[in-house]
Amino acid sequence: MEKSKLGEFHFETEPYLLDFRGRTMIPMIGNYLLHAASVHAESRGFGFLDMSERHTAWVLSRLAIEMNEFPAMSEEVIVYTWVEDVGKLFTNRCFELTNQAGTPFGYARSIWAAIDTATRRPTPLDVEGLNEYQMERPCPIEKPGKIAPVENKTEGQVYQIKYSDLDVNGHLNSIKYMEHLLDLFDIRLYREKEIRRFEIAYQSEGTYGMSLTLHADEVSPGKYDMAICHEGKAICRAAVTWQ
Repeated sequence: MEKSKLGEFHFETEPYLLDFRGRTMIPMIGNYLLHAASVHAESRGFGFLDMSERHTAWVLSRLAIEMNEFPAMSEEVIVYTWVEDVGKLFTNRCFELTNQAGTPFGYARSIWAAIDTATRRPTPLDVEGLNEYQMERPCPIEKPGKIAPVENKTEGQVYQIKYSDLDVNGHLNSIKYMEHLLDLFDIRLYREKEIRRFEIAYQSEGTYGMSLTLHADEVSPGKYDMAICHEGKAICRAAVTWQ
């Protein structure tokens, strides 16, 4: 029973999905994590179709990723995922990413909520059902925290949500938030340093044609607070630590 609580998923890096350095990007790590979370939930009765039958849907609220090393070309990436705890409105899911030898590339923590698909408002979780899959397993990174506003400190870069930004629900894809924020950094920074921690807090949904401003402010050496805003109000906040 304890073993069934842990999900294990295997990926292999593809050349056309790597960056100019031949390494996996943070958004692709995010894709691995979301795939693992989706399949793990689906196989335990809490996936997309199961939630749709209840007129509810999972919403990713927060995600924190810490990487020791980024997978390179043709490397196998094994993602382990498990439910850490379950509350009335939120559940915490953790991830470990390793190579074939079991050496960790990094870890991630995420917070999820369920919403009513008609009202788009939070709805109570099936705490008893989800608790069957709760598991005690170390995840040695800090939980997602509060990110300070930056939109009034910097002039934002303007962006309008397009077709390729949309997910199956017709909203700005969770990974696209990450891509657009990371595009704010000059390529020289990617040549000289690595992202050690990326954290994002989703606050509201973006829709097709919505005009956005993207902001980044260096709050300490190598540490940036960021935001994506619509009409001056943040629809997400993020923090990036470079080393």
